[in-house]
Amino acid sequence: MLKFIAKRLANYVVMLFVAISCTYFLASGFMRPRSNYESRTPRPPAASINRSLDLANINDHTNIFTRYWRWLTGVVTRWDWGLSPDLGSVNGALAPRIVASTELVTIATVLSIVLGVALGIYTAQRQYKWQDRLFGTTATFFLVIPTAVFALLVVMLAIFINGASGFRLFYVTGLSSYTGNNWFLRLADFGQHIILPTIVLTILGMVSYHLTQRTYLLDEMHADYVRTARAKGLTRRQAIRRHALRASLIPTAVNVAFSIASVFTGAVITESIFAINGLGRYFIQAILDNDINASVAIAAFGGVCTLAGALLTDIVSAWLDPRIKMS
Repeated sequence: MLKFIAKRLANYVVMLFVAISCTYFLASGFMRPRSNYESRTPRPPAASINRSLDLANINDHTNIFTRYWRWLTGVVTRWDWGLSPDLGSVNGALAPRIVASTELVTIATVLSIVLGVALGIYTAQRQYKWQDRLFGTTATFFLVIPTAVFALLVVMLAIFINGASGFRLFYVTGLSSYTGNNWFLRLADFGQHIILPTIVLTILGMVSYHLTQRTYLLDEMHADYVRTARAKGLTRRQAIRRHALRASLIPTAVNVAFSIASVFTGAVITESIFAINGLGRYFIQAILDNDINASVAIAAFGGVCTLAGALLTDIVSAWLDPRIKMS
């Protein structure tokens, strides 16, 4: 097992290095941070623009390989991901947003996976019955409703409940407002802030896992090896639990692994509606601001999340399917 993990980690480190390096060259080739200064009124002198771009190591008049080496040296030796065009630290801007996104999506992701997979298993075993049709129709509704519309409906409902109860039970913006040192009040305040975006992300996320897990399990339930197990004396429930379920969870685990990065950077609409400064909003803003270093840093974080998920998927897949050898 340890040898397998070490091999995988070595491969993933190489892949991550190549991917991040390619991202740096692509971002440097397509983004024009110089235009940030040239569009100002009054326009700064050329010498001042070049000086600012040199300080951030994003001057397009400097050889790209020279800039890349300086950037790479800073990352490796000082864990310094560089400066934005406005000379703000990427590290300083990225760290709190990673924390905010982690707080925002962790609970919702776990709930959406657990509830979605459980619901998919439940409905697959009741194919075409009223439970399957009810949950299938509900899932289709939430699948097609735009995230912004659903989030706004949740906000309006929370505002109505606050008004009807005469007490602010839910906060609709931010992740915290308590500034004291009481840990219980801090936790309660966080719960009041996080519950609404968690509801939005959980429901919209579990719909996908529900439908895909149902499909995977139905495919396995009708496979030849399951029918053989039934012929040997196993009941339908036993054959599903011992054979079909384990096999159907493998593609679900793969889907979970490769969706981790998008979970962190893809909650832009939810972050915008609930005024949460997470990675999604920061990523969009970095692209709009021609922020090369920030874009690469966010892409690197997404790559780490994806490869960490891929490693966990390899381990879980080998545990679920004994035919997979860790060698």
